[in-house]
Amino acid sequence: MAIFISSFWVLVVICCLLYFFTKSSNLKSEDGAFKKFQMVYLVVYALAMAADWLQGPYVYALYDSYNMSKSEIEQLFVAGFGASMVFGTIVGSFADKYGRKTNCLLYGLLYGLSCLTKHFNNFWILMLGRLLGGTATSILYSAFESWLVYEHNSRGFDKELLSSIFSNATLSNSIVAIIAGLVAQKFADHFGYVAPFDVSLTVLVIMCVMIVILWSQNYGDAQASMTDSYQSAVTYLKTDSKILCLGLIQSLFEGAMYTFVLEWTPALTPDKATPAEGGETGIPHGWIFAGFMVAIMIGSSLFTILCKLGKVESFMRSVLFVAAASLCVPAFIPENQSLVFISFLVFEVCVGIFWPSMGTMRGKYVPEQVRSTIMNFFRIPLNFIVILILLQDFPRVVIFRCCVGFLCASFVMQQILYKIECRAQEILLPVVQDRKLGQKC
Repeated sequence: MAIFISSFWVLVVICCLLYFFTKSSNLKSEDGAFKKFQMVYLVVYALAMAADWLQGPYVYALYDSYNMSKSEIEQLFVAGFGASMVFGTIVGSFADKYGRKTNCLLYGLLYGLSCLTKHFNNFWILMLGRLLGGTATSILYSAFESWLVYEHNSRGFDKELLSSIFSNATLSNSIVAIIAGLVAQKFADHFGYVAPFDVSLTVLVIMCVMIVILWSQNYGDAQASMTDSYQSAVTYLKTDSKILCLGLIQSLFEGAMYTFVLEWTPALTPDKATPAEGGETGIPHGWIFAGFMVAIMIGSSLFTILCKLGKVESFMRSVLFVAAASLCVPAFIPENQSLVFISFLVFEVCVGIFWPSMGTMRGKYVPEQVRSTIMNFFRIPLNFIVILILLQDFPRVVIFRCCVGFLCASFVMQQILYKIECRAQEILLPVVQDRKLGQKC
């Protein structure tokens, strides 16, 4: 127990030091329009993520309180990821044709309906809720970012400032996760396991109101049919190796990340826990989760520093290698709880660097007209990986070894992307030099 609590406070100190260091050296804009734009996006994004975080800790607990069997609960979780893979890919892609603002509002509607289904102790109504929630999740991780990138570029802001927004979004997401966890715990203690879902619904309503009032509408290719959008997305994936590599990197890393989310609790729980060791499970879940979120915040600050030292395509190779190495600990020496916990913290720091890095690279490589469609295509293998893991009764060490394999493959894809980008720059450099020479003449 001591290592979990002491580690949290050590991480808080490190996080504060890094935050103030990066704040003083961070790329800033004195443009009032940019500051307002960033604030509007971050507030709405934080509300969208808060709605998701409020639900997460109590989904399993609610199903269990309804006396659902282990098999039924597993079916509900698989249905959620399956809906994200199938329906989410379709609905999430509507953003390019019918508008990113509209799709973000659809996220609020679908997730709100999902929250309402939690009031019913009926397997099929809860299944409907999982299908709605899984579809909404795909929108959350595509439409909001697509709206941001388009608006940022169309308003003529410095492209370098986009990575700063992604870093701040990761930072705010971690803070929101901690607050949401505390709020959800308070409401669950007083009003039962369904209460956090009602709070989430309230947050979603506030988010939708703010989107309607503060956000403008933007599109990908509004003239193209859905079939044309899918065909264009597939063509880009086939012909542009950078986009394909980026998609594989995201799918493999996030596949490992979501699997980690499902497995960290049993991996840290002693085989024989006693009440004296901290209750029924023997581990303080709240402290551990808070520590993970602070580690992600540290990662977002490190991202800012790394961006000043080199290109994202370059330093992400090291990040992915460290992530793979960190999960080798639970994969090969799972009996050492302290070492496993430290390795999980290292992995979460890598997650904190990964999120803004991927946002930056997607903003650079993914074409605007089919941005949401391609981003949802990226989530298909991710959800397939998680479903595959859920459906297999693998030993825990085997699951973590699979995660290491996914991360190693992600590292290889990042290396390939880096090489492709280097070759592209080598080809482009003489052209740029010739243009400068021509201008001088």
